Amino acid sequence: MAAQSSDGGEQKGMMPFDSILKDSAVEISGPTSCKEPINIQFTSGTTGKPKATVLSHENILNNGYFVGCSLNYSADDVVCVPVPLYHCFGCVMANLAMVTHGCTLVYPTGKFDALTTLKAITEHKCTSLYGVPTMFMAILDHPEFSKFKISTLRTGTMGGAPCPVELMRRVIDEMGAKEVTISYGMTETSPVSWQTRIGTPLELTCTTVGQIHPHVECKVVDPETFQILPCDTHGSLAVRGLNCHLN
Repeated sequence: MAAQSSDGGEQKGMMPFDSILKDSAVEISGPTSCKEPINIQFTSGTTGKPKATVLSHENILNNGYFVGCSLNYSADDVVCVPVPLYHCFGCVMANLAMVTHGCTLVYPTGKFDALTTLKAITEHKCTSLYGVPTMFMAILDHPEFSKFKISTLRTGTMGGAPCPVELMRRVIDEMGAKEVTISYGMTETSPVSWQTRIGTPLELTCTTVGQIHPHVECKVVDPETFQILPCDTHGSLAVRGLNCHLN
């Protein structure tokens, strides 16, 4: 496995990236197609069995771009990213939204800490905040929350679990982030396939996953026959589009 420790030194059982490049007989060149793989991410979802998901340049770059579009990002936005970068939440929805919209990204710490995130939001005047609902809750419930005056937050996105209406009301009233959206998807879909839009009523924001992303299609099918099911019928979700490898 190729890796490097945080101090730049080698770890036992690991091979530094530099040595791979130095010893490799293969000439390294850029991609010849946007459909070439760039990420291999491991995910288990509801099965608990890790599986490798291959994503292309086209998949993740477009996904980051359309997440940014849904949040009305511009070069004036400063995005606080307390979510991990080894996950699509950080590496695609944050990093590539920044690349495609010219935002500034703020990484508060190596792993989530509510107080450090609060300090980062206020110090860097962040306009957007990412996180799962429990992260937002931990920030709001931190004993020192009232000491911070959050005046710049406008938007952000939650994913990974449903957001209770009561929590979203607190995010709006106490954080001032009136344009937070809900994102839904899977690692296999780069990851976002659905997202609520800014301006969606509160009840719909918290009880749905919003609208399908641009250039993405989906259907609900019978898991045995793969036939499309009627509305309001449980089934398997099938997705295709720019967010799926080999679409």
